[in-house]
Amino acid sequence: MTRIYPAIAAFLGMLTIILGAFGAHTLKDQLEPESLQSFETGVRYMMFHVLAILLINFSPLLSQRSKTRISQLFLIGILLFSGSIFVIATGMIQAKTIWFITPLGGLFFVLGWLIAALTFLKSNDKN
Repeated sequence: MTRIYPAIAAFLGMLTIILGAFGAHTLKDQLEPESLQSFETGVRYMMFHVLAILLINFSPLLSQRSKTRISQLFLIGILLFSGSIFVIATGMIQAKTIWFITPLGGLFFVLGWLIAALTFLKSNDKN
């Protein structure tokens, strides 16, 4: 098993906690409630997919190739979906400039879950 994806997931898990605390304690008084809620959505989806990367990489039912492919899709999804929400919610970039990036990140999440489901369905105990 390659250790890179669990290590990246662990690092991103730590970053997720830092971002969540930053949102709850620092941004709470600086952002409009709608922007803060969006920021929290980005944090939540990031953590879901960090945990998913860990679970995928420790599954004995998947080949290393499948683990890598699914992990990469989830990482791209985190970057595009959560990353774009973070920069839009904090006002770093206007939503109209990068509106298409968030749903694109969501598409990468969907593809990762689809490939995971299909791979689990066709896996055997010899992977």
